[in-house]
Amino acid sequence: MLGYLKRLVSTGAAYQFGDIFAKALALLTLPLYTHHLSTAAYGAAELLLTAVILSSILLRVGVGEAFIRFYFDDEDAERRARIARTATATVAWTTTLAALPAVVFAGPLSKLLLSFRDPLLFDCAVLGLWAFTNLEMAYAQLRVDERARAYVYASGANVAMTVVFTTLLVVFAHQGARGLLLGNFGASALVVLGLWWTLRRRVSLRVKVSDLRAMLRFGLPTVPADASVYALQVADRSYLFRAYSPGAAGQYAIAIKLATVVFVAVRGFQYAWPPLAYSVESDQEASRLYSLVTTYYALATGTVVCAVALLGRWMVRLLADHKYFDAYRALPWLALGWALYGLY
Repeated sequence: MLGYLKRLVSTGAAYQFGDIFAKALALLTLPLYTHHLSTAAYGAAELLLTAVILSSILLRVGVGEAFIRFYFDDEDAERRARIARTATATVAWTTTLAALPAVVFAGPLSKLLLSFRDPLLFDCAVLGLWAFTNLEMAYAQLRVDERARAYVYASGANVAMTVVFTTLLVVFAHQGARGLLLGNFGASALVVLGLWWTLRRRVSLRVKVSDLRAMLRFGLPTVPADASVYALQVADRSYLFRAYSPGAAGQYAIAIKLATVVFVAVRGFQYAWPPLAYSVESDQEASRLYSLVTTYYALATGTVVCAVALLGRWMVRLLADHKYFDAYRALPWLALGWALYGLY
């Protein structure tokens, strides 16, 4: 049992490194971005960011989850590689085929989502949809083999390039929300290409229909649950954006950004848990492991949520421009929501 817990902690820590690095730099650069971006521009960028994540879940059609499950059902290396190639190819095709019409109709789609027409801003989000979705699939390949070092290198490179690109585009080129999105997703696109080269034996554009059919039978039923969580995030931003103001959505986005101190722990756990859980063969061991992990998870995240609730005002005052100060009101609820989501 101790061995399982050590694996969970070690792999979770590796997967958290990228998120911790990213969130730490995001918090350090937050005063810089909030100084150069209006609350309305920040609200528009964050609305598109969450829309990208929601669309990504739909375009993965559950293949990512099925890939991890089927990978541990088969110990033959060649069959595992074939499953990986089919999963990667499926996601590459769905994202590319979705991106093409989205670019063509960027003008009306931006009007529909943002209530104003900005095709270039929407094009940046389309790039993000392609890059983010394929990056998640590439990361899944590293996680199934517990290649923690490669994961750290890739996520670290992604974060470093993101900070450089967004700083150049937002601060020096004055590109506003476009610069924020392009800096984020341009870096992700480069990392995708780098990982495809590194994993080239497991990357293909050819789909084996029988493998895909089996993965869809397992993965498609998981899509509504995952999508519903992020649909709520798109809905709340969209509601604030339209019913109140883009500025209100921007303040809310800052609260979410600061609440990610909880999300970092949740995300690392979510990445590390499935490979470990699927590797446990004994029902008795599984029962003991689940109860222990649930207890320690609730204790750890509960402590962080309490800290966020108590220190929220000072966090916003310290890390964001004064025009975002009202963001502290939503901060405790968002932190609690992330903790409960991870437990779920």
